Amino acid sequence: MTPDVLSARDGGIATVTLSNPGKLNALDAAMWRRLAAVFAELDADDALRCVILRGAGEAFAAGGDLVEMQEARATADNALAYHEQVGMAFDAIAGCRHPVVAQIAGPCVGGGLEIACACDLRIAGESARFGAPINRLGFSMYPGELAGLLQLAGPAVAKEILLEGRLLTAREAYEKGLVTRVVADAGVAAEALATAQRIAAGAPLVARRHKQWIARLGDGTPLTMEEKRASFAFLETDDYREGMAAFLEKRPPRFSGR
Repeated sequence: MTPDVLSARDGGIATVTLSNPGKLNALDAAMWRRLAAVFAELDADDALRCVILRGAGEAFAAGGDLVEMQEARATADNALAYHEQVGMAFDAIAGCRHPVVAQIAGPCVGGGLEIACACDLRIAGESARFGAPINRLGFSMYPGELAGLLQLAGPAVAKEILLEGRLLTAREAYEKGLVTRVVADAGVAAEALATAQRIAAGAPLVARRHKQWIARLGDGTPLTMEEKRASFAFLETDDYREGMAAFLEKRPPRFSGR
C-alpha cells in the first residue's frame, strides 16, 4: 500500500489518517507535504467543526521514515530544507482554526509524538507508548520541532524524554501532561469520536476564538485595549443570540457558525 494521508468527512467532523502500515505509519517526505496540504484545506472549510487525527491500524506514527531521512539529510542545507517542510505540517495542524483531537493507539514516537503535540487534545489507548529515542540514533531533535513538545510538556519532561530516550507508557504520559485522557484500547476510537462530537455540539466560532486566545495569551505579552475589545466580538454573532435563546427556552442550541 502506497504511503498516504487520507481524509474523510462525516457531517461536521473530519478524520485524517496517517497511512503507512508497513512502517508503523512512519511519514516520508510526500506524507509530510500531504499532511500540511490536508490541514490547509480543512482550515479553510467553514462548515467543519472538529478534526480527528489518527494512524492506520494499531499505531499512531513511528516518526519519520529513517531510510529516506538518511538520504534527505546528507548535508546541512538538505536537512534544513527537509525539516522546514516537516515544520510546515506541524504549523498547519497547530494553526488549524478547528479543534484537532489526536486518537492515539500504539507507538507515538519521534515525529509521531511531535504531531500529537501539535493537536489540541490527545486521547490515548492504554497500550500507547510515547517518546523520541533518537539519542540512540545519533541525531538531535530539530529545534523547530522540539518547540511543540517543550510548550506542551515543559523542560523537565522534554529532558526526560530526550536525554533518557525511554518510551513512556500512556499512564506516565498522562501524569506528565502529554495526554488529555487514557482509555482502554478497545475504546480509544469511540472516546476520540465522543470528544469530537462534544466539541462539534458547541458554537464553532467560540471554539476557534478559544484556540486563538490560548495561543495569544501564551506568548506572554500584555493584551492591547483593542484586543480586549475584540474579545467581545461574539456579542454580534448569531451563535451568541442562539445560545442564549436556547438556554432561556430550555432547548438544545442550533449553532450556524455565524
